[in-house]
Amino acid sequence: PILVDVDPADCTLNLSDFERYLNGRTRLVAVGYASNATGTINPLKKILSMAHAAGALTYVDAVHYAPHGPIDVQDLGTDFLVCSPYKFFAPHLGTLYGRRELLEALPAYKVRPADSALPSKFETGTQSHESMAGLVGTMQYLEWLGQAYGDSQGNSFRSARSATLHAAMRAIHAYEGELKARMLDGLLSLKRARLYGIADPQRLDERVGTFVIRVDGQHPDDTARYLASRGICVWSGNYYALNLSERLGVEGTGGMLRIGLAHYNTSDEVDRLLTDMHEVAG
Repeated sequence: PILVDVDPADCTLNLSDFERYLNGRTRLVAVGYASNATGTINPLKKILSMAHAAGALTYVDAVHYAPHGPIDVQDLGTDFLVCSPYKFFAPHLGTLYGRRELLEALPAYKVRPADSALPSKFETGTQSHESMAGLVGTMQYLEWLGQAYGDSQGNSFRSARSATLHAAMRAIHAYEGELKARMLDGLLSLKRARLYGIADPQRLDERVGTFVIRVDGQHPDDTARYLASRGICVWSGNYYALNLSERLGVEGTGGMLRIGLAHYNTSDEVDRLLTDMHEVAG
């Protein structure tokens, strides 16, 4: 596989680098919806359009974006989209969307005599029924969110449930927008820390509420331990974003400190974290 470079200044994909690899031999373009490290939301429609113009199929990894905003595969126009429901508050499962004609045409590597019809064509053995029951509960929770805090009017969806779920995710996106702005402003005020990724307040819609920083002269593990002692859960290292950590030149010295926001966080919690961060990096 060929890896597309990023712009280290804001950790966005270098689309010029991407374009130079596209040709008649390109078969599949795999791209993340959002970075699980820097929070960058990739310009998917442009990327998918470029890939399709070159005759390639597209595969979107929506794992990190899924808990932060609505996803519409028809609107995106992608051929495949994959997600882990545990990222949007469900049990550990795997979910793959694919255009029906492609799923029907693709061979499935499996033991006979399993059913060759969709969806069991790609689902072998006994399914995780208890996890699926948990997923139903998650959908019921998101429906409640949509009914309580969202607006499902004025949108055309295949069902009332789809409209309600999209309303829930739009409400989550709007609420997290306020938290993102508060967090970004506070992190940029730290005198002894570097923020990686999009730092322009006017570009908040280009990122989710995931932030990575490094405190000058301090190993990210030590920063994480300090925050843990204050009752704040963060993570340090590369979070499997190894290529990005190497590209930014921080992999050999511990990676970065990752701070993640979700819709269950509050502005008071953001302020509390920033107060503690000022103790070590202010």
